[in-house]
Amino acid sequence: MRVLVAGASGFIGTALVARLRESGHEVVRLVRRRAEADDEASWSPASGIIEFTVMDRVDAVVNLSGASLARIPWTKRYRAEILDSRVSATRTLADAMRKARTPPGVFLSASAVGYYGDRPAELLTEGSPAGDGYLASVVSRWEAQARLAPAETRTVTLRSGIVVGAGGAMRRIERLTKFGASGRLGTGGQHWPWISLDDETRAIEHLLTSELSGAVNIVGPTPATADRVLSALAERMRRPYGIAVPEVALKTGLGVMAEELLLASQKVRPQRLLDDGFRFEHATVEQAIDAMLSSRGARVR
Repeated sequence: MRVLVAGASGFIGTALVARLRESGHEVVRLVRRRAEADDEASWSPASGIIEFTVMDRVDAVVNLSGASLARIPWTKRYRAEILDSRVSATRTLADAMRKARTPPGVFLSASAVGYYGDRPAELLTEGSPAGDGYLASVVSRWEAQARLAPAETRTVTLRSGIVVGAGGAMRRIERLTKFGASGRLGTGGQHWPWISLDDETRAIEHLLTSELSGAVNIVGPTPATADRVLSALAERMRRPYGIAVPEVALKTGLGVMAEELLLASQKVRPQRLLDDGFRFEHATVEQAIDAMLSSRGARVR
């Protein structure tokens, strides 16, 4: 397939482009400058501008564009950027597909498990309703833009969790662990949906040729609490795990970010992926952490 990728230079995008090319797909990367190579096309998502012929020349579009959730702090201005960057990019792509004479057959658009809000004690599948809170609102508006793609384009919204790999949120967590500053966050019993970087990109590739449409949870098959994720990383890095941070301290220091990312509990199941025959390489978060550390020669216990 000829696949157009927005966000190709990011943490997930870089790994996805490599995987698609290894599988024999042709990749066209969207860049926010003048295109300088045959595998590039230019766009300005904030302005709604994109190379006008590109959608007639590709079979599928993968949208991974959006401001990082791992950046600190989430000021009022940055929260607006988190929303605007996702909505404008997705709208620009959907508009371009509607204007194409031969729209791409597939649109895979990034989303997030933030859609479900803080839902302790619930098992969440794609059939679960939206939750409350800032990220739930962001994701609802983000996915609404993806649904504006033309009817003939099969559209999937990729509700991802924490991607366990050398980048994104795990880079910050790993750095704290390295310096012995890791420990329980709040009660530690809140569920953190996770997925290995390998399985994230494998799932996206799988969905290129699947028949699924609509929301798909892109998370690992075995739920894990925050305490399990953080203690497993500390154990494998042979670092202490003992600095407990109370909820009130997290909320005071990080505000909305603490409530939405660190303390929210989301026990999410990848029901539709499993039913579609997808098989995970890393079934537990411990396996995902081992893969992350071994991928760059880090010492694993």
